[in-house]
Amino acid sequence: MSRPQPLPRAAYAHFQSITTRWMDNDIYGHVNNVTYYSYFDTAVNRYLIEAGVLDIHAGDVIGLVIETHCNYFAPLAFPKDVEAGIRVAHIGNSSVRYEIGLFEAGQPLAAACGHFVHVYVDRAARRPVTLPAPFVGALQHLYRAPSTPGDGAAS
Repeated sequence: MSRPQPLPRAAYAHFQSITTRWMDNDIYGHVNNVTYYSYFDTAVNRYLIEAGVLDIHAGDVIGLVIETHCNYFAPLAFPKDVEAGIRVAHIGNSSVRYEIGLFEAGQPLAAACGHFVHVYVDRAARRPVTLPAPFVGALQHLYRAPSTPGDGAAS
């Protein structure tokens, strides 16, 4: 298996800017690894909210994370901004695989590449539901061919 490599900006369909916070840095002077997952979640959910397909307070359908992964290539640190590139690699009946690249502002290659899979469920019953058509439409704007092994977005 080849070693994962950072991806370029062109690999992603949409970008969200994320401001780092003082508390994001750890004792080693860079953003702590667990914070990267928060950036992933922030970028994807912000896109879905802005696209009008996710109502985090009252919507009937919510996404639950069932899988995550991240490869780290270069440090990110406060007070620099992070640019999160997002793409969708797979749209299933009730699940979606999001792939995210985190870039230091202005840099051509991702400092980290990762993915997570959401299964969309009925808010009350917590059982998988078919993705609503408007939701699928918003996801199709982000769709890119699935990643290949070693490209930085490994599974």
